[in-house]
Amino acid sequence: MMNIEAERSIPTLLSDVFGQLAKLIGNEFDLAKAELSDKAHQFGKAAAMIGVGALFLMPALVMLLFAVAAGLMHAGLSDPVAYLLTGMVTAAMAGSLVIIGLKKLSGDAMKPKIMIEQLQRDKAAAQEMVQ
Repeated sequence: MMNIEAERSIPTLLSDVFGQLAKLIGNEFDLAKAELSDKAHQFGKAAAMIGVGALFLMPALVMLLFAVAAGLMHAGLSDPVAYLLTGMVTAAMAGSLVIIGLKKLSGDAMKPKIMIEQLQRDKAAAQEMVQ
């Protein structure tokens, strides 16, 4: 007796392969949507936290910078030099933080890694099915 798999015709097998491939592609799109939605949510939360933190930090930072400049003036520097030094050091620190933040938002950091790995596995599985 032949088993059921051996009795299936080539058109039936091809139909099954294409049906499974269509289902696989649909699943991949669902995975991609879920992962991209998660990344967008993560980005939104991070942006909101940065915004609120910056809002509270600005007045405190201004007061601290005035205190640093006052300390430099008390140490004997003229007012313009004290303010200039304080501003330059602060600008350098701010620039460094902006560069670090931009690197964290780079394409590689936000890449949907799970989806890409799954697509690679599915591609290999589809190639095995066709052979």
